[in-house]
Amino acid sequence: MGSNLSGKVVLITGGGNGVGAETALQVVKRGARVILTDIDRNALDETVDQLGVGHALGIVADVTDLPAMEAAVAQGVERFGGLDVVVANAGIASYGSVLHVEPEAFHRLIDVNVNGVFHTVRAALPSIIDRRGYVLVVSSMAAFVTAPSLAAYCTSKSGVESFAGALRQEVAHLGVDVGSAHMSWIDTPMVRDAQSDLPAFREMLAHLPGPLSHVTTIDKCGVAFAKGIEQRRRRVYCPEWVGVLRFAKPFLDTGLAALLTGKQMAETIVAVDQQVARLGRSVSSRFDDSR
Repeated sequence: MGSNLSGKVVLITGGGNGVGAETALQVVKRGARVILTDIDRNALDETVDQLGVGHALGIVADVTDLPAMEAAVAQGVERFGGLDVVVANAGIASYGSVLHVEPEAFHRLIDVNVNGVFHTVRAALPSIIDRRGYVLVVSSMAAFVTAPSLAAYCTSKSGVESFAGALRQEVAHLGVDVGSAHMSWIDTPMVRDAQSDLPAFREMLAHLPGPLSHVTTIDKCGVAFAKGIEQRRRRVYCPEWVGVLRFAKPFLDTGLAALLTGKQMAETIVAVDQQVARLGRSVSSRFDDSR
């Protein structure tokens, strides 16, 4: 039996590496063609070469620039005839507590992670509606569980989950389905950068209880995304246990969960801020020059 993605066209932002590139690989295996956007031309070219130029188109575009995203969609539609799926995946993280994070880094993260989702969906939506397609907004388990030193990231991922919920209601009558994706720690360049830059982050992971300390391989995330796209799922979880956190959110919001870590968490907050100060930046070195 063939995949229902056979012949479909999928737009993925942040497609040069990480979850975006792995999702592209998985949907192409299922017969789709992909349009990948990223700000990293070299990464895009490598991914397109791996997928095959007949199956993939790479376009340099910044998700914070709506005209650039509209132009990318137009180029992709001209190449492949339309869009069936859009995956609003591009995202970044910042380091440091609210008191110490560089304001520019906070602002940039919100621009990429929230405005970038809006720009991506806004640009793609006419073609998605025309084909009664599917929108996948990449959120995180951070929409369910907040964490210190990640205020900007948690804010953005909670925001785009709500964005997906509102959009779902707006386009359901047009035959368009909308999902949000929620992942735990995935072995992406973003997570590896944080582990490399911040020893306190590595120690925090090691002390988290149970599966919360595990880092999932990127191929498993790509498979989960591809299956979610095939099934037009309302929510995609990777690993599946992340879904439990959605229902546990009222408990986690009480602050009781913080008591499980107590002194260790307080020490981590201080250590992260000290390490960020020594780094001299609140973002990965890959994004230090801003997007």
